[in-house]
Amino acid sequence: MERHEKILTKCWPNFAKDARNIRLGDLDFATDGFNPFSNMSSSYSMWLVFVIPYNLPPWLCMQESNFMMSLLILGPHSPGKAFDIFLQPLVEDLLELWRGVDTLDAITGKDFKLHAAVLWCIHDYPALSTLSGRTTSGYFACLHCDTNPLSYARSKICYIGHCRFLPRGHHLRKANDFESLHGTSAKPGTFTREELLEELEKVRDVRVGQKRKRSGNRVPIWGRRVCLWDVPYWSSLKLRHNLDVMHIEKNVCESLLGTILDIKGKSKDTTNARLDLADLKIRKELQLQHKGDDDYDMPKARYTLSQSMKTQFLNFLKDAKFPDGYASNIQKCLTADAIKWQGLKTHDCHILLQRIIPAVVRGLLDDDVYQTIAEFGKFFRELCSQRLNTDLLARMKTEIPIILCKLEKIFPPPFLMLWFTLLSICLMRPSFGDLYNLVGCTQLNIVCIL
Repeated sequence: MERHEKILTKCWPNFAKDARNIRLGDLDFATDGFNPFSNMSSSYSMWLVFVIPYNLPPWLCMQESNFMMSLLILGPHSPGKAFDIFLQPLVEDLLELWRGVDTLDAITGKDFKLHAAVLWCIHDYPALSTLSGRTTSGYFACLHCDTNPLSYARSKICYIGHCRFLPRGHHLRKANDFESLHGTSAKPGTFTREELLEELEKVRDVRVGQKRKRSGNRVPIWGRRVCLWDVPYWSSLKLRHNLDVMHIEKNVCESLLGTILDIKGKSKDTTNARLDLADLKIRKELQLQHKGDDDYDMPKARYTLSQSMKTQFLNFLKDAKFPDGYASNIQKCLTADAIKWQGLKTHDCHILLQRIIPAVVRGLLDDDVYQTIAEFGKFFRELCSQRLNTDLLARMKTEIPIILCKLEKIFPPPFLMLWFTLLSICLMRPSFGDLYNLVGCTQLNIVCIL
């Protein structure tokens, strides 16, 4: 937040002169779709856009009474890329607020020009493409990998080679199977502000439903220019979009549970995943073993639980006791034979990933597998803690690439999908450590900074 204050003060000194202005861009977009009917089988979907003033004290700004609903987009279907059309009247109001509106000062009884600025947007990952205009799928789905991305594809696009985020000479760089996979050992590159504006200028005239053609072999990263870029200060902000960390936790937890419990349709340890190992010429002990004719055998991996271990997993869930309101009845979400999850909610994944899975796999899996999963859960636990400080954030920034490298050495490549690489990219941002004190650190409980 301090970094945003410096930007607004440096680039627009008139905005900082009057203390009555809504400083620091203390307005926030928060948007998501929901089903207004209790019958969740209905396909109806509505979208809300809230504007939240951050200049209030921490215990007031997140109260529902201070949320201002600026847009209500009716269904029955999601607006998709047409969301930008619905957003234009709100952007016009924001432009007017930036220029200043006549406001009465209740203390002095005199009118003055009140200015306001948007700080950032909060949404889940699927809505990111809608609000930003940037691609969120394919080889350039990683938001800050504009050049030399981590993506690799055979059966599915995965993101491997996180050793590129480690310091040169780190021992995990020397013993990494993917160091030379992308042809470079440097971190993925990002566009400068000038390069970004140049890319946006190329898609200025692209309209909803219109696809941008590829130029040679280059994949277009920006599909269209959304109307938020019309706001004068938007291009100067270091942090424009935040992702809800609970959604990321749910996807990561489902991938982890599906793989270690070997749940059909949920596990990332598939036949194609083993073929990926053969293509990469790594982990020969896990590659498919030819038995004759068209018959192949898939060796058991050390990161999956046997049937007896699954029974211990279920017994642990049945015997676990939680304080009232801490967690739901999680054991009912797993069938008796541990082959299927049903009714697993977002908060259940929050508890499972941070607390339960690291505890239950201790003694069931190898020590290095258990320690990596425990470190992974600890990272989420610290990220969602009520209080953060710069020292903790600096340590998390150095730890998460190491954790992801350990996951690469244990699990098959398709396991490292986009949800995992978001964790390392979010800590690449230079503004991450500067925003720790936002609204008493409560903001980091609900967003993963990107």
